Amino acid sequence: MMRIGMGYDVHKLVEGRPLILGGVTIPHETGLLGHSDADVLLHAIKDAILGALALGDIGKHFPDTDERYRGADSLQLLAHVWNLATERGYSLGNLDCVVMAERPKLRPYIDEMRGVLARELGAELDQINVKATTTEKLGFVGREEGMAAQAVVLLLKK
Repeated sequence: MMRIGMGYDVHKLVEGRPLILGGVTIPHETGLLGHSDADVLLHAIKDAILGALALGDIGKHFPDTDERYRGADSLQLLAHVWNLATERGYSLGNLDCVVMAERPKLRPYIDEMRGVLARELGAELDQINVKATTTEKLGFVGREEGMAAQAVVLLLKK
């Protein structure tokens, strides 16, 4: 049995916050604002996994009204979500993701993000793809007001 899930997330860029994407801290003058660490890529991935499992979304599992998740490390939340998949007998087929950001250039960090994701999901590097794109200066991403990410995951029943 195969299950496919799709996730999408957006966060605002602000001064005074670290920029964390795919579990990697990236030097930049602004970071993403959110109740947790605001890792927009990991949030999209968690939503994709939860969607494939028909278990709702991250707002249901980690509501921003719950103080337990204030400043939470998205890698720890991903571990929780991935455990929901594995305890139901699923493994990763593949994961394909895209981050939409004007700056900084993400190419130097993509291999590290892929490594983090492979480790967290018990996968091989060739099962994980992370891409980055700009929006050609259009919209909130183009104005550097925020970043967005999208993820598609294929889960395989063991």
